Amino acid sequence: MSGANQSSVPEFLLLWLSRQPQQQQQLLFGLFLSMYLATVLGNLLIILAISTDSRLHTPMYFFLSNLSFVDVCFSSTIVPKMLANHMLGILSISFSGCLTQLYFFIVFGNVDNFLLSVMSHDRFVAVCHPLHYTTKMTPQLCALLVAGSWVIANSDGLLHTLMTARLSFCADHRVPHFFCDISPLLKLSCSDTYINEMLIFTVGSLVMITPLVCILVSYICITCAVLRIPSTKGKWKAFSTCGSHLAVVSLFYGTIIAVYFKPSSSHSAEKDTVATMMYTVVTPMLNPFIYSLRNKTMKGALRKIIVRKTGSM
Repeated sequence: MSGANQSSVPEFLLLWLSRQPQQQQQLLFGLFLSMYLATVLGNLLIILAISTDSRLHTPMYFFLSNLSFVDVCFSSTIVPKMLANHMLGILSISFSGCLTQLYFFIVFGNVDNFLLSVMSHDRFVAVCHPLHYTTKMTPQLCALLVAGSWVIANSDGLLHTLMTARLSFCADHRVPHFFCDISPLLKLSCSDTYINEMLIFTVGSLVMITPLVCILVSYICITCAVLRIPSTKGKWKAFSTCGSHLAVVSLFYGTIIAVYFKPSSSHSAEKDTVATMMYTVVTPMLNPFIYSLRNKTMKGALRKIIVRKTGSM
């Protein structure tokens, strides 16, 4: 079967969790399950609060609700399949299922990436040009930015998925990962993966680095504006918020760059898995806390929902 064409590949085996000691498997299962539930619950609460409270019908919260939706989808692309496989004792995923998972993983990851950039631009306009905020961040522009993010993300996801589908795979179909990621798939291929790797370095770099540069420029400008604030308390509050945002951004982009922007031959399965876990599971869980639960208006909206629900019981 060595050198077989991809059409004859019936399935891949996702082995990462099964390779851990039995006790550690149970611990990791519980950890992934709790983090996934926290991600879904936290982000859905954010969406519900924003949709029901008219005070939150602003560009910042419009982007935040989209980010929360994407974070739920991002985690749901990966974690439920892994948990179900573990519970049922199944390690396999079909070739078509693997490519489907890869496609949605890239799409939701890219939309997440673009929305973080759009949100940083929104904060830049709010802090540095407050008098022109309503004229610059119009509903039409906000909708266009979100729609553009989805279009680019889908195009990138389709490109990488189609390029992976054309590869041939060796007799060994064991993927040392907890989902179908592009890096371990390239390592299993018997084909020349040079074009695939160059696409990751070129198109992938453009898609990832451009939003990152926008984020950094926005926060540098915000920092300069904050330094001009006379109040020490005001400076500390602004830096505290910006610092937490940048911590999530650093975690998200740092782990992605560490995993993808190096030759496939230099990848370490264990290190890549841990790094991937950080931006696929941890970051979506942290986003509701970092971007909203520190916000008084958002906490007030969430409190109203909880009171309304408990009062109706």
